[in-house]
Amino acid sequence: MMKKLVLTMLMFVPVAMMAQKFGHINSQEIMQAMPEFTKAKTEIETLQKQYESDLKSMQDELQRKSEAYEKEASTLPDNVKQRREQELQEMYQKIQQSYSDNNQALQKTSQEKMQAISAKILDAVKAVGQAGNYVYIMDVTAGIPYISNTLSTDVTSDVKSKLGLK
Repeated sequence: MMKKLVLTMLMFVPVAMMAQKFGHINSQEIMQAMPEFTKAKTEIETLQKQYESDLKSMQDELQRKSEAYEKEASTLPDNVKQRREQELQEMYQKIQQSYSDNNQALQKTSQEKMQAISAKILDAVKAVGQAGNYVYIMDVTAGIPYISNTLSTDVTSDVKSKLGLK
C-alpha cells in the first residue's frame, strides 16, 4: 500500500512542476525606460559637472599662486617663503579633500536615487509575480548564463506596464 502511494505521488510530481510558472525580466531595459531614471541620471551628471568645475577653479587658483610664488621666491624673505609654501600646501590638501568629498557625495546621491528606482521596480515585479502566479521571476541582467524561453516567460513588458511605461 505504501509503495503504491509513493509511486502515485511520484507520478504527480512532474505534472505539478510543469504547472509552475517561471518568469524573467531585463531590469536594465525597465530602468532605462523610467522617467525617474532619466531625471536621476541628468541630476547626477549635472552635480558631477558642478563638482568638476569647482575643482578646476581650485586647481587653476593653485596653479596661478604656485607660478607667482616661483617667480618671486628668490626675492622673498624666508618667513614669507615658508608662509606661502604652507598656503600652497593647504590649498593642495583642500583640493584633495574636496575631490574625495565630492566623490563620496556623488556616490551617495547616486545610490539614494538608484535605490528608490530599484525599489519601485521590485514592487512592480512582485505585483506581476503575484498577479501571474509565478514561482519566481529572475533578472537576466544578473548574469544568469541561461534561461529557457520555452519554460520561462519574459515579463519585462508586464513590469513596464505595471510602472506605466511603454
